[in-house]
Amino acid sequence: MPENSISILTTEKMAKADKIVIAELSEVGNSGADLMEEAGLSVVREITGLIDGRKALILCGPGNNGGDGFVIARHLKQSGWKTQVALLGSLEKLKGDAKVMTEKWSGDVVALTADLIGDQDIIVDAIFGTGLSKEIDGEVAEVIKAVNRSKAFKIAVDIPSGIKGDTGEVLGEAVKTNKTVTFCRKKPAHLLFPGKAHCGEIVLTDIGISDRVVDQVSPDIFENNPTLWKSVFPIMEDNGHKYHRGHAVVVSGGMINTGAARLAAMAALRIGAGLVSVSSPDDALCINAKHLTAIMIKKRSELTQDLKDDRLNAWCIGPAAGLIGSTRKDTLEIIKIGKYAVLDADALTIFEEGPLELFQTINKAGIDKVVLTPHAGEFSKLFPYLKHLDKLSAAISAAKLAGAVVIYKGSDTVIASPDGRAAISNNAPPSLATAGSGDVLAGMITGLLAQNMPTFEASCAAVWLHGECANRYGIGLISEDLEKEIPKILNLLFFKQ
Repeated sequence: MPENSISILTTEKMAKADKIVIAELSEVGNSGADLMEEAGLSVVREITGLIDGRKALILCGPGNNGGDGFVIARHLKQSGWKTQVALLGSLEKLKGDAKVMTEKWSGDVVALTADLIGDQDIIVDAIFGTGLSKEIDGEVAEVIKAVNRSKAFKIAVDIPSGIKGDTGEVLGEAVKTNKTVTFCRKKPAHLLFPGKAHCGEIVLTDIGISDRVVDQVSPDIFENNPTLWKSVFPIMEDNGHKYHRGHAVVVSGGMINTGAARLAAMAALRIGAGLVSVSSPDDALCINAKHLTAIMIKKRSELTQDLKDDRLNAWCIGPAAGLIGSTRKDTLEIIKIGKYAVLDADALTIFEEGPLELFQTINKAGIDKVVLTPHAGEFSKLFPYLKHLDKLSAAISAAKLAGAVVIYKGSDTVIASPDGRAAISNNAPPSLATAGSGDVLAGMITGLLAQNMPTFEASCAAVWLHGECANRYGIGLISEDLEKEIPKILNLLFFKQ
């Protein structure tokens, strides 16, 4: 499947993949040591030609990550590098493939201490891998602090030591590297903060674990990019017309709160919805009409009647809709009648005191048509019992509980589906942290849903395109700029213009 190439493997699934490959290797007379040799060599290839100097310090831990370190040390030494190996623990306690690699090392091994950090050109971090689960303290913490102070080029094997592989959490202290070389597939911590900030440039290398093996471990987490959703993205047909591309409706707030709905509506139209309307309170009709041309205006007071129109198939409610009773009522009505629904901002906060009614309504509707778009503050209010979890686990749990796609927004946005799939976005620049950008995202999702793109894929596509629009625009971005960049990104993506 195309998604295979962008699969993200948890620690558990990566271990399963390793086990499958090692079993296959044993059938032809090889072993896991061959896999370790390939992993170490892939790091050496990244080092070769990268650093002008010739003095390397290899920091090895007591497990397989340390075994990779011994492979790296051996090959660097053979290439003429002055190589020093420091080990956490004793050689006698090393087991399995790591023990095999220590026996191939012909140099000295010294104890891992902070005073070893000096004038090295490169420091290789092979202390702990992705399976670390307890906080780092004591002498190892002091070593990591010294490494982070060093001016040497720092490269991590698989993941910087001190980062929890499945969550990106810092466990006490963590190495901050210039480059991380990982194997087979990325791990969640490579994309989730704060781990992502410690990884530097991430290089993914092939060590002989095939796509077939990755398929066998059934990955359900992906790095969000067009490979994940491009095949179902709605493309205009030669014989199509606007009525084929759906009719999106964005619910507006009152007279002094209309801008957010217009941002969402313009984004929905720009991303391809055939028609877009703003459902406006009476006191805001003139204001919305004055600022909108291609967008039609409907009366919010007639929303219940409009919901009976099958042509109005995708609704966005929340952007400055107001923390008022009608927002709660309208949100539930939209869901009950079975429309595509994007709930943002006020449509989430309004359920802060009683989210169970919202979740029950979504689940009772029994349709995969609802998207929730909380940022961290909204998420903690809507799912207070999940906020202690890491971001990925929290989003996946929230989606299953709510029966909706949940877009847990931020610099490392997680999109989670009720069926257990999740995607992590890796392309959001800091400039997206500007007023109104979330309204544009909500409109983009709504516009894709109006065209009947599946909810999970539509959410992933909108999040990725949102980030790319900001990247293309650059410094000085404000929310009004985002929708104007959408055609440029789509042309590059689909027509290479």
